[in-house]
Order: sequence, then structure tokens, then C-alpha cells
Amino acid sequence: MSRKPSKPNFSKKSKKSKSVLTRSPQQLQLSACLIVKNEEHRLTQCLDSLQSIADQIIVVDTGSRDRTVAIAKRYNCQLFHFEWCDDFSQARNFAIAKAKGKWILVIDADEVLEQGAIEVLKDVINCDDCLAVNLLRVEVGAKQAPFSLVLRMFRNHLAIKFLGIYHESIDQSIIDLQKQEPHWRVINIETPVLSHYGYAESEIQAKQKSEFAKNLMEKHLQQFPNDGYMLNKLAALHISHYSYQNNPKELNYAIQLIVQGLSQTQDQAEQNLTTYELHFHLGIAYEYLGEQELAKNAYIQAVSLQVPKISKIAAYNNLGTIYQELNQTIEAIACFAQVTNIAPNFAQGYFNYGVALKTAGRMVDAIEAYERVIALDPNYAEAYQNLGVVLIKVGHFIKAIAAFTKSIELHELQHNIQAAELLRSGLKEFSSKS
Repeated sequence: MSRKPSKPNFSKKSKKSKSVLTRSPQQLQLSACLIVKNEEHRLTQCLDSLQSIADQIIVVDTGSRDRTVAIAKRYNCQLFHFEWCDDFSQARNFAIAKAKGKWILVIDADEVLEQGAIEVLKDVINCDDCLAVNLLRVEVGAKQAPFSLVLRMFRNHLAIKFLGIYHESIDQSIIDLQKQEPHWRVINIETPVLSHYGYAESEIQAKQKSEFAKNLMEKHLQQFPNDGYMLNKLAALHISHYSYQNNPKELNYAIQLIVQGLSQTQDQAEQNLTTYELHFHLGIAYEYLGEQELAKNAYIQAVSLQVPKISKIAAYNNLGTIYQELNQTIEAIACFAQVTNIAPNFAQGYFNYGVALKTAGRMVDAIEAYERVIALDPNYAEAYQNLGVVLIKVGHFIKAIAAFTKSIELHELQHNIQAAELLRSGLKEFSSKS
């Protein structure tokens, strides 16, 4: 959702807004709503994370055959059953219709609410003119984009409903409501609120999920062929298929979908995030095709858009990598510096920054970057390895050997046996010469 959102400012109270038409007169503060199916391995962690803020937890089961229902009952959730009909919006709307809270938080079983965000969310609940909130979500295990903004917390208002068979959202409802009642704000919370573990699933599970997703997205596009948001999501799915199938047809089709999507989002301010993702995915597709200049241009288009900075991390990261490959070191350093400025706790950003600084001959700065990586992620084997190389360059041999030794230990613990053996062989050779 990207309709001119503003950052939360709770230093002063806004003027009282018009009364809100809610689904229930009861003044519970927050209802958490989940739709689930066969989520016994994730549900406990999710429900635990909600205990400190949710006044009501609604779990809508769509046909579980495992212990999902039993777990929900153990947590005294309000449990409902919904007959699955290949339409996520219908299931979501069924769930939020049961909500009695002043606010609704929509969360999935493979997500966890970060406890450090509780006080920020409480401030949002007490904000008079806020209608909905884009929440920062950490994409655990994601290969490309480490963060995303998801519109998942909103007032319990009868006009707000989900649309879309798959990748359902309330975006259009919010846009329509703001046109009717322009005093409402949509704000961004740009500190982590949710952690999403869906990308950490096994490859087999990922393939099964992607086929299910593909079928529903195609079904949606049969009804709404010019939906830029869904064209973007389907394109992204075909690009991910290419990553493990290596079929160029997947990329060519993805590019066709993206071009069609861009034609639909042009000159639509509320579509900025979708337009950003379309350019971003276009860049990935061109990279896979070996078209670096086209990829570079796509990423430049992405980062030029007026979207929250946190959304741009992946594009800056990929753009920096292309500059690095093109030996445009100054530009690469600038891109990776942007990543570290936007996300100072993102270890991968500092690692890439260190690589670019080393390439530029800025060894002291590279050492500082790699040490920052290790402070953020003590198990980052490649960071220790690269730190060792740079330490040798500046003559700190004892520290370099210690860094290489730690890297070997971590590679072995992480079952990267070949990397550990190569590094051990190199370390022996270095030790014999020194």
C-alpha cells in the first residue's frame, strides 16, 4: 500500500476524527486474525508472540488435518471453520468479520510479532487519525529482498475489506475510503514488526506452494487481466521458477507480464510500491539473461521512485553488485553505503560494502565493514574469510590467521565442507611461507 503514507508522529495528539463505523460496539483494543491450514509446526510460535498485545485472537481453519486446531484450542483462540473455495479474500473477510477490537492485525501462522514493536503498535492504536499501517516485515531466508512493507493493521471499519483471489489486500478499500474521508492517514512503521519464515521452507515445499500460487494468480488474472499488482507477483513467481529450472521461457514470460504491469501502473501515485517491484523484478530477469545494462537501468528506475527507503534495499543491493561487475567501483560503494544507511543492522549490506571497499583499495574501511558484519552476525563464515584476506593486505598476520581459523570452524559447522577444505589448504600454504 503506498497512498502517500506518512511516518508515525505521536508527539502530539491529532484533532479528533469522525466516528468510525465498526463491526462491534465492544471496545477491545486489538483483534488478531489468522487463516490457517496444516500449520502445526509454526502456529505455536505465532500465537505466543500475540499474547502481550492481542485482546482477541481469531483463528479460521480452512481444512487442517494435523494438530493445528488442537493448538488453537489450547491457546483459547476463537476458532472458526471456513470451507476453502480457492479465494483468500473470502477467507480473510470471514475472519475480520468476527473481530470485535477497535483495531485488527492480520497475521499468518508463519509470521511472528516482534516484541520490540509492541509499544509502537500501542501508540498507533491511540492515534486518532490513523486508518491503517504499513508494517515492516523481515523476510527470514529471502534471497533477494530482506524486508517488505505489508498493510496488515487497520481500524475495524466496515468499508475495509480484502480483494483478490491470491495476494489479497485491503489497499483498494483504503484508497476508496481516503477519497471519501480524506482526514485519514496511512502510516509506515519502519522498524521490524513481523518476522516471516515462509521463505525458509524446503525446496520441495516451495515448489508445491508456488504451483498452488500460480494457479490462483492465473485465476485472478482471468477476472482482472490488467491488475498490475498481480501481474507483478506472477512475474516474480516465474522468475523464481527460472532460478531452479533454468528455463529461459520463464524469464521471457515474466518480462512480458512486467511490461504489461508497468503499462497499468503508469501515472498512478498509489501504485508506487507495485511500480517499484515491477522495475526490481525486471532487473532480476535481465540479470539472469546476462543483460547487465538493461538490469542496471531497471534498478535505477526502481530506486528513483518515491517509496519508503526501506523498500529500496534490495534494488540498491543488486544495483551495487552490477556496478561491481562492471568495475564501476565508486558507484558500487555508493549503492552499498545506501544499503547500510537505510538498514544499519543488515549484515549482508555491510558484507557487500566491505567487498566494494576492498576492491577500491580502502582496506582499513573494508576491515571496519567486515567487523560490523561479524558483530551483527557472529556466524557469518564468509565475513571472517574476507576479513582474513584484508588483514593480510595490511600486514596483520596473526589476526588474519585467527579470522581464517574461525571461518573454517564455521564452514564446517554449517556443512560447507568444500569451502572449509579450500580455506584450510590456503591457510597451510600461507603459514608455511610466513
